[in-house]
Amino acid sequence: MKRSLLALLVMAMLMAACSADDTTDDATEEAAEATDDAAEPTDDEPSAETEEAEETEETAEDTEDATEEAAEATEIQMWVAFTDYRLDWARDVATAFTEAHPEIAIDIQGYDDYESLFQATQLAAEQGDAPAIVQYFEVATQEARDAQTANGPLFANLEELIDGRDEILGEPVVLDDVVAPARDYYTLDGQFTSMPWNTSSAIMFSNTTMLAEAGITEPPATWADVDAACEAVAALPEAPTGCITWPNHGWFFEQSLGQQGAVIANGDNGRSERASEVELDSQAAVDFVSWWADMEDAGHYVYTGTQRDWSGTYNAFIAGEVPLLVYSSSDTTILTEDGTAAGFDVVASPMPHNGEVDYAGNLIGGATLWLTNGLETAEQDAALAFLQFFSNPENAADWHKVTGYIPITESAISLLEDEGWFEENPNSRVAGEQLAAADGSVASQGAILGSFVAIRDVVTGAIEDILVNDVDPAERMAAADAEAQTLLDDYTALYAAQ
Repeated sequence: MKRSLLALLVMAMLMAACSADDTTDDATEEAAEATDDAAEPTDDEPSAETEEAEETEETAEDTEDATEEAAEATEIQMWVAFTDYRLDWARDVATAFTEAHPEIAIDIQGYDDYESLFQATQLAAEQGDAPAIVQYFEVATQEARDAQTANGPLFANLEELIDGRDEILGEPVVLDDVVAPARDYYTLDGQFTSMPWNTSSAIMFSNTTMLAEAGITEPPATWADVDAACEAVAALPEAPTGCITWPNHGWFFEQSLGQQGAVIANGDNGRSERASEVELDSQAAVDFVSWWADMEDAGHYVYTGTQRDWSGTYNAFIAGEVPLLVYSSSDTTILTEDGTAAGFDVVASPMPHNGEVDYAGNLIGGATLWLTNGLETAEQDAALAFLQFFSNPENAADWHKVTGYIPITESAISLLEDEGWFEENPNSRVAGEQLAAADGSVASQGAILGSFVAIRDVVTGAIEDILVNDVDPAERMAAADAEAQTLLDDYTALYAAQ
């Protein structure tokens, strides 16, 4: 428009010059030249108004493009059993993934614990609104395999979905790199069922500052060693409240059976065929619970009075009420730091075992990531790609550093070793080495059975009864076995015929 106005002005001036005398010719020509010169930049440089208009148009186009991308993005819902810094970590990784894959949106929701997540997933599945990825703890594996919706199984087999691919949406597949203990637990019927993530084991943490005062130079390795160490601690002039503690949780009972080479259920611990009988009153079970009760009677084991009391036992150790804590390796990093802050050295070591029998191995704990069945191809591949990214070497190594869960892949272990991480943080090496030392038997691989979550509660109730009411361990575990068998029978009646 400006160029047109200038052209008209020049034309008018020229027309006026034609009707004037010769004395105005030079001035008119100069004015015309000046006007032409002033108009020249419009060919190369846009005006301020033009720039603003173009910027507004570009902004509108960018906003429209972003809106379209957001609308077109493949959204993946993921539910996990964390609401603390571990949830923050997962969300940070999801952000990094979506930056590399803007066509995918990841929404991670946290739940307070495995049990509440388990229940929420069951409800969502019944309503046909289950998330694409769900974190299930290891004892819910049979339930995950049996879970059904109106359209068939709730979860798909991860290895079948990967279907031999080396990468998915540019993300290298890491399934073949998973460490043996996790691989063995989650491999059923010859195939990987789900993607291991937070994997732990039960190990012991020692307040070596206090143990040194009692003349103990090495963490106790067997039950007999623990007995001797606790006698020495009790003899200190300023002895603590007790000597050792761990949560009254079925997982530690299972760990001890695995150590002694005993199974929890028939069918090779439910691994070669569906478990139909529990074995909670075996000699190995009675031996462990009896030793536990003897430790409590002697004043060495401290029972907080609450089942599954993770925080209470943790706090007792940090407060110096006991120098020994058997706990999940998942808190290795923070527990070591908290001990240092409290003024004592923390040394991690394997969970003490029964020295009277051959050691078979400790079990894994933690959880794995299951993929919902029946997803559209785009959503399925997006979820699969995210799972590979989630546990790539860098992320798996970082997850281990932040928490204490074992590095889930061999590549992550190599990366940590190259960085010198284990040399600087020897406590972080213990859980992985303990799991790797297992003999590979079905006892050390851990059990797969229905109603496992409820059966754990039966075990903790029985042990509390033994500790608090001083009932006979063998008789009480026999009663627990019968109660658990009823739970398994009821479960089998519902699901075995599927």
